[in-house]
Amino acid sequence: MRRVLLVLVAVVALVATAWSVAALHFSGPRPVLLSDGIALALVLTVVAILARGQPIGLAIGALVAVFALVGAWWSSLEPRNDRNWQPDVAQLPGMEVVGDLLVVTNVRNFTYRSETDFTPRWENRTYELSKLSGLDLFMSYWGSPSIAHTILSWDFSDGKHLAISIETRKEKGEEYSAIAGFFKQYEIYYVVADERDVVRLRTNVRKEEVHLYPLRTPIERAKGMLLDYAASVSGLQQQPEFYNAATGNCTTTIFTHVKNIGVTFPFDRRVFLNGTLDELLYEQHIIDVTRPFPEVRQASIINARAEAADEDPAFSERIRDGLIRPPLLVLPPDPQ
Repeated sequence: MRRVLLVLVAVVALVATAWSVAALHFSGPRPVLLSDGIALALVLTVVAILARGQPIGLAIGALVAVFALVGAWWSSLEPRNDRNWQPDVAQLPGMEVVGDLLVVTNVRNFTYRSETDFTPRWENRTYELSKLSGLDLFMSYWGSPSIAHTILSWDFSDGKHLAISIETRKEKGEEYSAIAGFFKQYEIYYVVADERDVVRLRTNVRKEEVHLYPLRTPIERAKGMLLDYAASVSGLQQQPEFYNAATGNCTTTIFTHVKNIGVTFPFDRRVFLNGTLDELLYEQHIIDVTRPFPEVRQASIINARAEAADEDPAFSERIRDGLIRPPLLVLPPDPQ
């Protein structure tokens, strides 16, 4: 029994050490050599405790003390809004409901010549909530077919579109790392944008494969999602939050908003390996199901139309040309 306990303690300690080393490497004090030096000292301390192993109670107490210090340091890391941000995330958007109007500040509408050469343009816009007519999903692939970047865009009957992409807010000189995204390396950022910015950047500049799916989401739920997004966007102005590559990324955060408006969605690995999220939405009848899924998926690719439209003010209309918009789901009336 004692040997089993020793093995269990060793396994837990080694897992905690591996996590602590990664956390120190990515989020510890700079320069990184200092963090790595602290991590090495941590490893040597844990190894020494485990090697001694006697008495077991004292060893467990020493390990708890070591990892309590790591936990206290980790808890002290706070997100901020006052870093030296990259120009494309320099301004925080704001969203406020005034009667029937959604007033949005700092809508990003950049003109891109390349990914790093662009003309910044931040705009203030208003949208009439009574004219909300639909909700669309963009899925953008830049590498593995198992992973995509997801963007929601709200459609209005007067031809307006409001796209919101949940991303990392990077500092100048900072690059994205999927591993670092687990370790409080980035703040979360809602890119509230014109589709000519956030979609065209991916189709025309980065040359990613982008799919567009009109959703069958009832208007009431689309509005609820938009208002919940607005609350989060406004909240981040006062209280920033960290991005998390697993629990707070571009897709899992969408499903947090879905849950916030009282809609249940089945737990499925495709929410996390989101490159096949469209397949899950097809199974749930949330996108067009009038044709076999491979046909729906192929028809959803918008790259050719986006490249042809380029900077045309009618970009949003042109990328939707020929797309089948399935009838919206209708919620049953509330019981009296």
